[in-house]
Amino acid sequence: MDENRYLVDFDTDELPTEFHDVIIIGSGIAGVYTALEIPEKYDVVILTKETIEISNSVLAQGGIAVSLDKGDSPELHFKDTIYAGAGLCDEESVWVLVNEAAANIETLCQFGVNFDRKSNDELALSREGAHSKNRIIHAGDTTGKEVCDKLISVVRTKQNVKIKERVAAIDLITEDNVCKGILAYHEDSSSYVFYRANVVVCATGGYGQLYSNTTNPEVATGDGAGLAYRAGAELMDLEFVQFHPTVLFHPENKSFLISEAVRGEGAILRNIKGERFMPKYHELKELAPRDIVSRSIFHEMQKTNSNHVYLDITFKGKEYLENRFPNIYNTCLSYGIDMSKDYIPVAPAEHYCMGGIRTDVFGRTNIKGFYACGEVACNGIHGANRLASNSLLEGLVFGRKIGKEVENVIEGSRKEPQKVSIKVKSNRVEKNIDVNKIKKDIQETMTRYVGIVRDREGLEKAKKKVDDYYELIKDMKNNSVSDFEMQNIVLVSKLVIEAALERKESRGAHFRLDYQKTDDENWKRNIIKRKI
Repeated sequence: MDENRYLVDFDTDELPTEFHDVIIIGSGIAGVYTALEIPEKYDVVILTKETIEISNSVLAQGGIAVSLDKGDSPELHFKDTIYAGAGLCDEESVWVLVNEAAANIETLCQFGVNFDRKSNDELALSREGAHSKNRIIHAGDTTGKEVCDKLISVVRTKQNVKIKERVAAIDLITEDNVCKGILAYHEDSSSYVFYRANVVVCATGGYGQLYSNTTNPEVATGDGAGLAYRAGAELMDLEFVQFHPTVLFHPENKSFLISEAVRGEGAILRNIKGERFMPKYHELKELAPRDIVSRSIFHEMQKTNSNHVYLDITFKGKEYLENRFPNIYNTCLSYGIDMSKDYIPVAPAEHYCMGGIRTDVFGRTNIKGFYACGEVACNGIHGANRLASNSLLEGLVFGRKIGKEVENVIEGSRKEPQKVSIKVKSNRVEKNIDVNKIKKDIQETMTRYVGIVRDREGLEKAKKKVDDYYELIKDMKNNSVSDFEMQNIVLVSKLVIEAALERKESRGAHFRLDYQKTDDENWKRNIIKRKI
């Protein structure tokens, strides 16, 4: 067995063991909704590294894209998604997304999610970048929290679903490319448990913590991608990392998102001289695709030798802003910024990973019994650049697909499977390493060289640094959640850099100064990473 296959030594014969029909790793929208879509006759456990309320989904502000307006259609939603994805979307996946959107939104409403409505009780629809129609449903500017709160409250009532908090999934346990369960670390007791199951669903979110400036919570350390890769799962499109154009730039906070919905309501971008600049970069101006807006801001900051630009929505009244964007308005006010009178200082920050564990439209990976959905998965919906507000929708649509698929997989094989007996004894050694220092150095390196704008020289510098760390820690004895996270951060950074070096063109969120053209002839294809 490969020395680095598992992060810790273990013997399944001696580990405390729990058996469940389905294990779900992650407690964001994708994970919790999947649990709710699995028939109640099955025993489900949700493992979450922190408490169930902490996830990237909770922080989502803008809303969920769905074609409900009379002048809109799934076909138009499909067209906008394909356009934003810059030639790399999987059309089958996108058709599933847009055609099954409305049914899943109806389910959310039945669960009691309180979306904003018009006076006639129809769902209120707003617009975001690169959408040709108003199709974003929302709950103020805290849509993710509203949806998560309701789904969590519902899942807590389900007798067939157990929630285990502060339990970190370390590695997928496999035999002959068949998933047997999860090796997990219980942080409160510092102990390991073998969770056995017929089906494991990975919904751990993305890898935003590879970067120093990110809108992601601290838990987004690429654990799902890391454990999947070590187990032999295919990863795809890792080079495509989306930077949100407008994140608050304040000495006390550089991770608070200023939703794209603010630009959807007419806000304009100004440089530090107060000049509007987006019209000279794209015909859609402030509502161009995110990669274009982020690069435009980046160029404008370089030209004016500044570290931020401004978002201006001062033409809207205070009362309107307080009602439409209560969370953004009050957060800005807490930093002394009254958005009805003041420009909001903003700069791009890492926001979303298009790449992840390669799956089909049913969430299946190349490992039998192992599924993935949400940001950790890559089924080709987002292509090279995610269309705004398609991410929460993806978790819903494909969470439901997996829920239905589970029944097909489990039915007829519900008896506890044959005994799994795996013993791992490696040559890992104790090392005196400053984990936080390595993490910070990698984050700064990734932000500097593998960010909004890239080139071969910078990517090679990043590769050397990360490769050195990889060699340093590959035989290290891992004893804590921080150790496991660092292993995943180093591994996934290495794979992102390799994919970015390999793709010798600019496409979507991947922009190279040394290959500025999109090269469909050679590069209209996915880069897939798999452990050899």
